Amino acid sequence: MRIEKYFLLYGLLFFSVLCWSQDQKTDSLISALQKTRNDIDKAELLNAIADQYKTSDPKLMLDYAQKAFDLAQKIDYQLAEGNAMLNMGNANIIVGNYAKALQHFTDAQHLFETITVKDDTEKQKGLAKALGSIGIVFSEQSNYSKALQYYLKAVTIYERLKDEEKCAKLYNNIGIVYKSISADFKALEYFIKAQKIQEKRHDPNLGITYTNIGNGYLKQNNLPKAFDYYSKAKAALDKHPNPRALGEWYNNVGLYYKASKQNEQAVSNWKSAIKTFASIDDKFGVGDSYIHLGQLFLEQNKLSEAITMAEKALALAKEIKVLEQVVITEKLLSDIYAQQNKPALALAHFKLYSRAKDSLTNAENIRRSVEEELNFDFEKRETIHQKEIEKRDLLLKEESKRNTLQLFFAAIFGLLLFGIAFLIYNRIQLKKNLTLQKELAEYEQKALHLQMNPHFVFNCLGSISSFIVQNGTDSAIKYLSKFSKLMRLTLEYSKESLIPIDKEIESLQNYLELEQLRFNNKFTFSIFKSDAIEDDVALPPLLLQPFVENAIIHGVIPKKEIGSIAVRFTVEKDSLICTVEDNGIGFNESKAQKENSVVAHKSMALDITKKRLEMIESTTKQKTEFKIEEVKTHPEEILGTKVTLHLPIQYSK
Repeated sequence: MRIEKYFLLYGLLFFSVLCWSQDQKTDSLISALQKTRNDIDKAELLNAIADQYKTSDPKLMLDYAQKAFDLAQKIDYQLAEGNAMLNMGNANIIVGNYAKALQHFTDAQHLFETITVKDDTEKQKGLAKALGSIGIVFSEQSNYSKALQYYLKAVTIYERLKDEEKCAKLYNNIGIVYKSISADFKALEYFIKAQKIQEKRHDPNLGITYTNIGNGYLKQNNLPKAFDYYSKAKAALDKHPNPRALGEWYNNVGLYYKASKQNEQAVSNWKSAIKTFASIDDKFGVGDSYIHLGQLFLEQNKLSEAITMAEKALALAKEIKVLEQVVITEKLLSDIYAQQNKPALALAHFKLYSRAKDSLTNAENIRRSVEEELNFDFEKRETIHQKEIEKRDLLLKEESKRNTLQLFFAAIFGLLLFGIAFLIYNRIQLKKNLTLQKELAEYEQKALHLQMNPHFVFNCLGSISSFIVQNGTDSAIKYLSKFSKLMRLTLEYSKESLIPIDKEIESLQNYLELEQLRFNNKFTFSIFKSDAIEDDVALPPLLLQPFVENAIIHGVIPKKEIGSIAVRFTVEKDSLICTVEDNGIGFNESKAQKENSVVAHKSMALDITKKRLEMIESTTKQKTEFKIEEVKTHPEEILGTKVTLHLPIQYSK
């Protein structure tokens, strides 16, 4: 059922005007642009033309928006510059380039937050549009918590501006997000808010909102309320025809009649849905209707009719390449043949169902990985922007304070007390410099950590490539699943300069399991944490991973026998002791093998780790120690390598 998704692009494509009317307006704007000599008017006209192309040609929309942006930057017209970024974001959202769209929307948000204009209302409208558009991107990417966060920010501004039209659109979007996370009562609350405004404004899309509310009551099994709103929706759709919305209405009403045990009415509505969707060549909608019919016929034991419906749905799903529908129809066919006591056909379709489900899961995993990367980039940009704002505000405040002090002491004390004022001022500046030096050390620490992330990811990707070559596709899929989990942990920890020790242990556990899988259990491992370590003791993320990696690659793997790796965390006085010990070939032998190797590879991980330890010393003003030694017996038998780190005890915030 896609009726709930209908409002997600509400801010972009709310009204569908007649083509001739739109072309007429576009031609009029282009004509006005050719006659205009004023650059401010040109920038506004270019944005207006870009907006006209959003329902017909996203490429032209992007072209005109880029021209508006370039001109606005040239003449320093920031309001038009922000609107141009919104148009560029909208064009990218239409073509499905969400990463680029999100970049344009966040740039617009930051611009509208900082510019100073005579008419603050226009600035606030631009900011609200940017926030709402960011919400749309996150909603389309199924990141509902982020979508809700930005929708609520946007609707707060529109409520303050008393813009009911925009509020109604956002109330619908918020309702859809709550519906997606199964917060049905909250969803109904916002749909009803939108309904009240749309009824007041005689909104042509009121039928969609009524259907959304009917769906909410149907899910709560409140059938009388559901039917009441479905009836209102039908009257609204008859008044303002919308074939796609009508087709979805028929499908939802069919589900209502099925829940009411009125199966003939359900079948009738689903057949009407098929006709309606077919009139606009909406094969997805037709496929949905066939699935509903097939499921009902199976429940009624009308197996031949159920097979006909399921096969039609499957053919359409394959034609339009919708994996979700393929999964549903293959499972439906398997259930039908099982009920017909045809085990061979039931098994064949169940296998096809399982294969399609695996493909869908893999596609979903890949999508989630892309979303995580998108969210990570977004969070990083937001953090940098916030730091820039704080830095700018701090500089402005300090500059104002300095000027005030200078003028005050100059006026009151004159030249006689200037020296004292100068000493006081120098003392303040010294304290400030010390604070800034400490903050700089912390930022350098974070920068070095961010350097570690690409190194870590590069090594993992190399492992995946090697694993695919050595072990085949099926094993590689399992490896990718574990790698995806590890990457989610890594991206989560990348936002912090310190993480609790249990999170570092979780990350190491995942990494070691991956490497075990890659090297066919060539080694065993153990991780020990002393009971004396408090729960909120923290350390920089990925600090031990390079040493664990070296223990595997250069220690236990070159060894013929099964190797072992032990990671330990203990406390000693005021220090956290971290050790990585292996029973491999030993540090000196490993070094000699690397020097004699034909392939030269310079590892950056240990150099980066040494710099990170230096930054820890600079930040905490406490000593760190780092030691690599060979484990030997008497006289000189090498038992492996041991890496020991002495770190100052730090706590997570």
